[in-house]
Amino acid sequence: MKILLANAVFTDGTLYRDHGVVFERTVLALKPNDELRAEYGDRCVELGEGSVLLPGLINPHVHLEFSANRSTLTYGAFMPWLQSVIANRDELVNGCDDACIRHAVDMMLENGITAFGAVSSYGFDLDACASSLQKVVYFNELIGSDPAMADALYGNFQERLFASQAVVRDGFYPSIAIHSPYSVHRILIQKALEYAKAHRLRVTAHFMESPSEREWLDENSGDFKPFFENFLRQHRAANSAEEFLTYFDGHPTLFTHVVHAKDDELAHIAKGGHTVIHCPISNRLLGSGAINLERLDAHRIRWVCGTDGLSSNYALDLFEEMKAALFMHHGSDLLPLAYRLWKSVTKNAAEALGLNCGTISAGYDADLLITRVDYPINEQLPLHLLLRRPAIESVYIHGNKVKG
Repeated sequence: MKILLANAVFTDGTLYRDHGVVFERTVLALKPNDELRAEYGDRCVELGEGSVLLPGLINPHVHLEFSANRSTLTYGAFMPWLQSVIANRDELVNGCDDACIRHAVDMMLENGITAFGAVSSYGFDLDACASSLQKVVYFNELIGSDPAMADALYGNFQERLFASQAVVRDGFYPSIAIHSPYSVHRILIQKALEYAKAHRLRVTAHFMESPSEREWLDENSGDFKPFFENFLRQHRAANSAEEFLTYFDGHPTLFTHVVHAKDDELAHIAKGGHTVIHCPISNRLLGSGAINLERLDAHRIRWVCGTDGLSSNYALDLFEEMKAALFMHHGSDLLPLAYRLWKSVTKNAAEALGLNCGTISAGYDADLLITRVDYPINEQLPLHLLLRRPAIESVYIHGNKVKG
């Protein structure tokens, strides 16, 4: 049993001054420091001036297999970026060996990320994810819009999925990703989702990331048209947006980006109990625009914050991601937005991924951070943690110290 006493505990949108936590594998109690001193005496560990306990952060969406990228890919608009990914894919994927992927995983741990959702296109990141210290929701990605190749594509997907299901490790969850409505044929989607429902697997998908996607799905025109005609000899979109969403009915899903969704599509997402993953830095670098959080709120859609991968980001750092969102959404009241961003990378992200963490509360996994600030702690702490990020001194996962 460990008893840590801090200047403050910040969890679930509440700031507890002069509180501490008692934990083993799970949290046993969150109480005022005076009560803990009276109950446990010299067994208490005093963390000292400026100490703040936080839940471990949760990154719901990251692509690790492109972690070799630094300046290879083209930023500024979605289609130039996509074309640069295709042109440099082999170089980047082959250039990111197991050590490269492990470095990206370690980078997340250094940044306080104790759980993440890894979207895997090739399975090259499986060993690194399986042996990582963090909780991992491992999304095997299905992609392919050519019906003539459906059997081969699904066979490759199954092979990767089964390999992940063979991993026996507490905190590792084999799952399924459907790439997007424009890149996966309906036959493949329906087959994969039937398997997900039968085996109760978690599911994620990209949806409405760019204006090009919107135009292609609605009108079979725009920037995607020459891309699909030249590369895949396709003249029509593989799915309509509404058709795509109906496939996920009855299976709550994490939809990433959703920047260009229409109100009827948001209503469908809300009715299905789905979650939206907001990746502000990626959206800015790829010219996708800024998601309208007020529209999500109007439809009562839960949203969470993720980093995306190093193919469309410069760091795997949720502190940086939240700060970018803070300035991107300049129409939102500052302090309430900061509070909501914190919930988006802790409790709300845990619930969306089906994890028993994201909060410093009795019965939840003891995934937590010991951090320290060099400024007075007040009710604006959630904002100041983003503007003047704290030093992360120690990281605990399942009650075990894994860093510091």
